[in-house]
Amino acid sequence: MFRATWKSLLARKVRLLLSGLAVVLGVMFVSGAFVLTDTLGRSFDAVFADGYSHIDVTVAAKPKVALSEAEGEQVQAPVPASVVDQVKAKVPGAADVTGLVNADGARLIGSNGKVVTSFGPPQLGENWVGENDLIELRPGSREPRADDEIVVNQALADAAKVKVGDRVGVLTLQPKKEFTLVGVFGYSGGRDSMGGVNEVVFTTPVAQRLMLGKPDTFTSVSVQAADGVSAERLRDDVAAALGSGYEAKTGKQAAADQAASLKDALSFFNKVLLGFAAVALLVGTFLILNTFSIIVAQRTRELALMRAIGASGRQIIGSVVLEAIVVGLIASVLGLAAGIGVGALLAYLFGKLAGGLSLAGLGVPPAAVIGAFGVGLVITVVAALLPALRASRIPPIAAMQDVATPDRPLTKVTVAGGIVTGIGAVLLFLGLNGHAGDNTLATILGGVLFAFIGVALLTPLISRPVVSLLGALFAWSVPGKLGRLNSGRNPRRTAITAAALMVGIALVTGVTVILDSAKGSISKVAADTIKAELVISGAQSGPRPPSFDPAVLEKAAGIPGVQLVDGEYGDMATVNGTRTWVAASSNVASLQRIFGAKATAGDISRLGPDQMLFSSDTAKSRNVSVGSPVTVQLSRGEARTYTVSGIYESSQLTNPVVLPPQAAADFAIPQPIQGFVQLAPGTKVADVQPQVETLLADSPEVSVADRDAFIKQQTSQLDTPLRMIQILLALAIVIAVLGIINTLALSVLERTRELGLLRAIGLRRAQTMRMITVEAVVISIFGALLGVAVGTGLGAAVVRALKDEGITDLILPWGQMGVFLALAAIIGVIAAVLPAVRAARINVLGAIAHD
Repeated sequence: MFRATWKSLLARKVRLLLSGLAVVLGVMFVSGAFVLTDTLGRSFDAVFADGYSHIDVTVAAKPKVALSEAEGEQVQAPVPASVVDQVKAKVPGAADVTGLVNADGARLIGSNGKVVTSFGPPQLGENWVGENDLIELRPGSREPRADDEIVVNQALADAAKVKVGDRVGVLTLQPKKEFTLVGVFGYSGGRDSMGGVNEVVFTTPVAQRLMLGKPDTFTSVSVQAADGVSAERLRDDVAAALGSGYEAKTGKQAAADQAASLKDALSFFNKVLLGFAAVALLVGTFLILNTFSIIVAQRTRELALMRAIGASGRQIIGSVVLEAIVVGLIASVLGLAAGIGVGALLAYLFGKLAGGLSLAGLGVPPAAVIGAFGVGLVITVVAALLPALRASRIPPIAAMQDVATPDRPLTKVTVAGGIVTGIGAVLLFLGLNGHAGDNTLATILGGVLFAFIGVALLTPLISRPVVSLLGALFAWSVPGKLGRLNSGRNPRRTAITAAALMVGIALVTGVTVILDSAKGSISKVAADTIKAELVISGAQSGPRPPSFDPAVLEKAAGIPGVQLVDGEYGDMATVNGTRTWVAASSNVASLQRIFGAKATAGDISRLGPDQMLFSSDTAKSRNVSVGSPVTVQLSRGEARTYTVSGIYESSQLTNPVVLPPQAAADFAIPQPIQGFVQLAPGTKVADVQPQVETLLADSPEVSVADRDAFIKQQTSQLDTPLRMIQILLALAIVIAVLGIINTLALSVLERTRELGLLRAIGLRRAQTMRMITVEAVVISIFGALLGVAVGTGLGAAVVRALKDEGITDLILPWGQMGVFLALAAIIGVIAAVLPAVRAARINVLGAIAHD
């Protein structure tokens, strides 16, 4: 039986390997995700190990507001300079104690007048503490000595295209300052940066003033151990000397903690890649199921003959499953190899995007190997089980019958499809309406999966009438009529083939519906709410939002025709112990006059230095009312108690909490991140906008735009994730193309005699090719129609569930839907090329004699 199975497999190796390509692509994403995160993780380990290699113990104050990676940038609490003296006096094992300033937010202005941006790595402002085994000044450089002198790392100098001796501008907690670049430094081993970090280094007093906002403070203190003193002992002695307000760590601990926080952020990429791997494998399951179903149908007489000579049903199942295992193993090996290549390529691109991250050697973690073979084998075998069971039920008498297998009733599959679709609908309802508790995401994903499978099971019921209707568009010729009939002759096969294409197009359509609805809702609310003709803002390219000089607000208010100017500040804070986004407004009157806020309690038109405002939703959830005392801890400074003086009606454009403008001094970014300019009636935007632009000359991160341009800029940020999702989901469509090719190729083989007879009675080669092409196009368009319908339904459901989050308008992307259908027709033509050529080349006499 094994020899017979092996010969059968070799006879169909091309067809089986074609179906195995779907598994290859899915496994590629699985293994590639693990290779990527492992390579980058070890790279960051090496970077931070180098960075802390010359530090035995580091001391830092506990942050005022502890944030996760998703919540924003962590602001380190300042360490008083007295701590340096305290450690020197109380810790005998400390040979050298150095105060360090090391804070994000130093942005160098390049020779082109634009800020050098960073897409991930921080832009650090530091104090110069001298060269060591790690840091070395490049030839022609010296350390900064005067307040207007700086040095930068070589990578930043190259990116900014500046050289020693140039006058350069730097943005920090304060507006633009001019400095002379007196030096460029690098790192041991000839490296120009550490992990792509941009570094601007000042004298210590200047670094304290510009990066921390306070003199005689540091972000951390570095302690070197005396001879014979271990880092662990020194750490414990330092911790005992300073008390619970500070954290003392060995250099190895600090390096590991820093790397761990970045690895947590990298887990996002891992999940994204695994998500697309799941989509690819789901589509691949349809392809493999269809392939094995067709092969089993074609082998009906062969399998019946094996039953007749004594093979049991279990042996028949084993034969088909063995074929699936071989295909799965080969696909897993190829997928693992491709995944290693993809992981290495993505790591390389990430390193370049991060500013030249030095990558550790490429490694293949056990998770990549286990995931590749586990997923590849399981998916292939599971997809082949149903055809295997069907093969085991072939009666021996079929050996003497026609090979053709008649269509079975669709009752069972329709009932099953209805049940599975119902389960998916229930899960989606629970997840989208907040009834799933902590399992919301898993419930929604489960609902989507069940919905796809359920629709796929229901597809045979509608395939024949819909395919017949679509085929009528091509039935103006004999090849068109034949292609129409062929595409509808086997509803199950057509449905499974179309379902593979449906999944990819449904996901793209659903995401497009959601994001377009979000853009439309935001645009409508903003246009109806914002009563300012000009907006000052910038596009955020890193962890910090762009900011500008507060003096711009005062100067803009003096421009003729300007009626009201407001600057908006923002920060994460703890409000009565709960992390909350808070805002401060330079002109509280703008809450009503620019944003149309309505008071529900108290007075929201003015705000004293010890008062604060709440949105109605936030006030309700925090159980506060007018007159309530509220304790607020900002990123800097000490906790302070404010009194709630007013509550305003919540909307999509109002902040949950508003503090007085004086509080902004303790924000992580004590500069406005947005500005709104309201003009007096009759004043033209074109008259005022150039004057505001002139005021922003020293704030190159931001610009001024009219309201419509600002709204378009904000909503356009949703285009980037949409494009990424569309590109990645194109993989599912590629797999669907493989499925159509495979189905048609097997169908051509199955219909060899039929094609020979058609050729014998006068069907020409070109007509044969058109017939196969029509069949492919009809199946493709059918799958695209299903995808558009399912995707629109899922997208609309999500939009409805997000109504309370501000997505109030359902917008259907009709243009893109039309593109998807046109794309489906092109996909059908492409997929038909190889099967059509093969059908056209059939030897007529040999085909007629084919059994």
